Amino acid sequence: MGRTSVQSRDGWAFALLLSFLVCIYVIPGEWIPWLARWRVAVLTSAAATGLLLLGRLRRRERFLVDGGRGVTLLVFCGMTFASISWSLYPAASHFTATELLKWVILYMTIVNLVTTERRMLWACLALILGSIVTTHGVIGWHRAGVDLVEGYRARWLGVYADPNRMAMSVGLVVPLALAIAARRQNPWWMRLACVVAGVMAVTAMVLSYSRGGFLGLVAAGVTWLVLERRPGRIVLVGLVAVGMLVLSPQNFWTRTQSVSSFEQDASAMSRVEAWKVASRTSMEHPLLGLGAGTFRYAWHLYGPEAGSGRVYAAHNIFLQVISDLGFLGLVLFLGFIGAVLGPLMEAARERERGWLARALAASVVGYLVTCLFAGFLVAVHFYVLFALAACAERLLRQPEGANAVVPLVPSCEDEAPESEARSA
Repeated sequence: MGRTSVQSRDGWAFALLLSFLVCIYVIPGEWIPWLARWRVAVLTSAAATGLLLLGRLRRRERFLVDGGRGVTLLVFCGMTFASISWSLYPAASHFTATELLKWVILYMTIVNLVTTERRMLWACLALILGSIVTTHGVIGWHRAGVDLVEGYRARWLGVYADPNRMAMSVGLVVPLALAIAARRQNPWWMRLACVVAGVMAVTAMVLSYSRGGFLGLVAAGVTWLVLERRPGRIVLVGLVAVGMLVLSPQNFWTRTQSVSSFEQDASAMSRVEAWKVASRTSMEHPLLGLGAGTFRYAWHLYGPEAGSGRVYAAHNIFLQVISDLGFLGLVLFLGFIGAVLGPLMEAARERERGWLARALAASVVGYLVTCLFAGFLVAVHFYVLFALAACAERLLRQPEGANAVVPLVPSCEDEAPESEARSA
């Protein structure tokens, strides 16, 4: 009872965290003018972290850093700040390091607040429901022909103005939505909402014509099926695949098949050139790189069109890390990824309790595949997804009875047991 009471005191912080997870996709400041100045997402995440820390300090409780993987992430973040001293462009490194620190703090906040399997479910559901707003905007813009990239690729506002980034961001919710919809123990309204969100997410990905997003979706689907090993799940994924095959426009498949002839595709060749730039910088600066966030500036020195003014992103998160922070940074980055994904795969073998962990593992695999084509080191979706994956693994290592069901916000009933114990 005391454990439940302590956890419930973080209820308001967790409620703010849920609001932030919804805001990731809703991005209200982008389409509600008077909210733009308030930066709702930043405020809710900062408030969640502040309430968490205040409660832990007041009760003199330990703040989790998530063991070795958390320490690895903190060291990696520290390296981005250290890179300012040798950076090709210190201002860019300072900005990147500061942004990364925000998401590392968010990672730690999630690790400390998602302390029960019920909270894990609500956190995933917040992402799924929030994505409906993004995908609705994408689909609406495409139907209206608003601001299409290359005349046919759909996008939306803010970070979702890049079709590839939009596809990889909404794609991560598809395995989560499938898992919740397929589990009969979940309430009917929750399953229905996840079906709607999943269909809209796949539709938005198709309308983005993102080849990397499509490959990530395939990788996520295959991973989920392999981990689940249930005939019913194969039927569900098969229905999604058939729906894509029948309803997707012909030019979507034409663009997807152009991967086999990438030499004739300008978009694909821009990625090849970006990868060449990363390889050249790594050869000259193999250990520490050129500094966090400097890839675009390195293009003027190492690009095929040096001095022409045309600059591309790295289009691969791992090559970006090599270029920015060298192989030392890559080792830390891969160490963090492995410390999250490896134990999660092991924990996902739990047949009953591991159902959501299997979906998170599929999302992580799919997201990493898209990162091979459109990775972003300071993307909030990356750190939210990995934080939830780390939480899922930690919760599955605990005995089943240790995960007490707690309310989303504190109540008088939650405080009563501990106050009675003190009186006794």
